[in-house]
Amino acid sequence: MKMVICDDHAVFAESLSLVLTDAGHNVVGVACSPADAMPLLRGGQPDLCLIDLRFPDGTALDWMARLRAASPGTRFIVLTGFLEPGVMESGLAAGVRGFAHKGQQTGDILAVLSRVADGEIVVDQDARRGGTRPNNEAQRAARFLTPREREVLTRLARGESTQALAKAMGVTRSTARSHVQSVLSKLGVHSQREAVIEAARHGLVSVETGEWLAG
Repeated sequence: MKMVICDDHAVFAESLSLVLTDAGHNVVGVACSPADAMPLLRGGQPDLCLIDLRFPDGTALDWMARLRAASPGTRFIVLTGFLEPGVMESGLAAGVRGFAHKGQQTGDILAVLSRVADGEIVVDQDARRGGTRPNNEAQRAARFLTPREREVLTRLARGESTQALAKAMGVTRSTARSHVQSVLSKLGVHSQREAVIEAARHGLVSVETGEWLAG
């Protein structure tokens, strides 16, 4: 399927793009705002568009009529951590075909995409509940990460390579790789980009500053 991703958290969006590409999908563009998504939609006419609910200057719903007009055949899925009262109803009325929780595992998001592509209207139950599960998972993961591993995760969230974080932390590349692998194992993921996605979804780090948030 052809897809466009729209999220103002650049590291999260790029990481999600790579995961979806690895799963066999064709991500035709990544945008950081609905305005930036408009030309991608017009030019790519994707099957699906994953778009964050909130942006600094408004919400995805404020733009939905214009986004749908730019690519009438595209089905829109809103990514969110919490559905406030009335948002789901307003979104569905505006033409949104699905709501997915950012705290879901990659496989769960892929399942939502597949169902929406098949014509279903999907509202993830975790989004309805307001994100209890991701908060619990974040605290569990945080307890098992050492201070050194937390530093590694924040540096990965800032987009640093293994070589760069080894230099910054004053360790060998081999030691840095060991720290990275330990982080992946504890988060239950298989790649650095999946680790960044999980960290952002569960509120472990800020994807804007790389700051550790989980206490």
